[in-house]
Amino acid sequence: MIGGGTMPTINAHADKIALVTAFADHIAGLIRDAVTAYGRASLVLSGGTTPADLFARLDTYDLPWDKVYMTLSDERWVDLDDPASNEAMVRRTLASAVAKGATVVGLKSVGATPADGLARTSSRLATMPRPYDLVLLGMGEDSHTASFFPGATGLAEALSGSLGLAVAAVTPAGGVPARITLTLPELLRSRAVALLITGDKKKAVLDAALTLGPVEAAPVRSVLHQTQVPVSIWWAP
Repeated sequence: MIGGGTMPTINAHADKIALVTAFADHIAGLIRDAVTAYGRASLVLSGGTTPADLFARLDTYDLPWDKVYMTLSDERWVDLDDPASNEAMVRRTLASAVAKGATVVGLKSVGATPADGLARTSSRLATMPRPYDLVLLGMGEDSHTASFFPGATGLAEALSGSLGLAVAAVTPAGGVPARITLTLPELLRSRAVALLITGDKKKAVLDAALTLGPVEAAPVRSVLHQTQVPVSIWWAP
């Protein structure tokens, strides 16, 4: 459902360092609580510079990493050795966690295009415990989140999950690179969603998206205005 419901909570911090520190503490506590309650923790992570700093901080925590499962909200259709790979960034910034037994379920499969790999990736995601304990998303200045880009080919399928799979193939306007993304229904198979953003420019984009309007024009609205899962916003200038 879009519209109505409880508005997202906003956690504002003085600067990026304070933001990363507080959010890493929050996620560490969430992991411990999930492992205590359910025997495992299941996270959906996001690519980007600020998440990389967050993951590097989180990697220093003494946590039951062997009971933690992680996947990505979306991925460029590139191999692990490509600098643009979100999975490679996660494995690099959470190297200690992975060494201690954390499971990373990547989205890139064999195949020339994301469409070629949808069924295989969806099957692999079935190994992830659900509901996810946390879905961590970012947002671009064009108001995209995950790979829900305004005007993208495949956006409607990604938002609706109409193909019946956990993932969808999306080609942003401009065409390159093609992407694979968890669908909106899949992202909402979670106990909580967090949106991590920094900078005044993105805060202005967020404020606009918090008003009602077409989801296709500002796809982050699909997450902000749904009433299924609580959303928290983590922001610093």
